[in-house]
Amino acid sequence: MEALPDLASLSDEDLKKQIEELTREEQDVSFRRRILHGKIDILRAELVARLQQTQGRSVLEQVDVDSLTEILAGKASPPEE
Repeated sequence: MEALPDLASLSDEDLKKQIEELTREEQDVSFRRRILHGKIDILRAELVARLQQTQGRSVLEQVDVDSLTEILAGKASPPEE
């Protein structure tokens, strides 16, 4: 990232140009970020759909809820080493 120029040496017109240039750059970065987030959302949706189709059962059906409850409540015994 470039350092800012000596602001005192810039004319009003130069300051306006700098602002416009950086605003355009920010808009480009923001657009790219939105595209990436959209792609991530699509990939996650595909992964969820695939997981839901696993063995014809819901993903939640494959989770041992009792064990998970014990682990989260801190009641599960520690793993053996």
